[in-house]
Amino acid sequence: MGFEHELIIPNEGFPFKIFRFEGMHGHYVREKHWHRSIEIFAVFEGNLTFFINEEQHLLHPGEFILLNSNEVHSVLAPNPNCTIVLQIPLNMFSDYCEEDGFLLFTHSPRTQDKKIMELIREMYRGISERDTGYEWKVRSDFFLLIYLLVTKYKKTEIGSEEIRHYRKLNRLSSITAYIRENYQKELSLETVAEHFGYSPSYLSRMFQKYALTNYKTFLQSVRTEYAFQELANTEHTISDIAMNSGFPNSKSLSREFRKKYGILPSEYRKRQKSAIN
Repeated sequence: MGFEHELIIPNEGFPFKIFRFEGMHGHYVREKHWHRSIEIFAVFEGNLTFFINEEQHLLHPGEFILLNSNEVHSVLAPNPNCTIVLQIPLNMFSDYCEEDGFLLFTHSPRTQDKKIMELIREMYRGISERDTGYEWKVRSDFFLLIYLLVTKYKKTEIGSEEIRHYRKLNRLSSITAYIRENYQKELSLETVAEHFGYSPSYLSRMFQKYALTNYKTFLQSVRTEYAFQELANTEHTISDIAMNSGFPNSKSLSREFRKKYGILPSEYRKRQKSAIN
């Protein structure tokens, strides 16, 4: 059985991604997926149910859960909630990783939990309100949070089963990270396979087994995610955005954009302008 790989794109100008959980209105299910980043779900109102490697975790207001890199998880949010999600690229912890980039955090009740919740709330408030000098305050809170994670939550005793589970997806994570870093370039299956020393057929099977998709679909999804970011945050033309994102033309971008978001880029931009007006 394979699992969906989730793409993580940081907030512009910051080494992390923080946002309001998309399941805030309830009646929400996020199927099994995984990503290379460290992820924290901090619940301020309502509740969430997490399944991590088939183990169930119920979160109440004032609680958070810390998800490790390559940890397969799903989320159930039957009721409205206020949850802030913080995603931190694994390379932020490179000095604390074991061999092969292996790193695990644990979460058990401790006095630092309230501080973590406070820091996440303040980071989200800063990003949202953008008061004078907010960038420095947000970064200050972020680095204090990183300090708490590596000093209070880093797991020191790791079992062989956890190591095997990590390595199962770590190989593909390195490949997907490479694709995200080079999505604007020509990235054929053959080119990427050669870069990592695999045959094209072997790399294709890896995507089918662990990412639940084929290579081309994944690549187009990455490019579409970045195109969405540029569309939402700049005044660039759709043709320029297509070229910047690795698409051959605007028609190709529009096709993939509509497939992923259910709307054409031009329609999205019109709605965005209408909302502002």
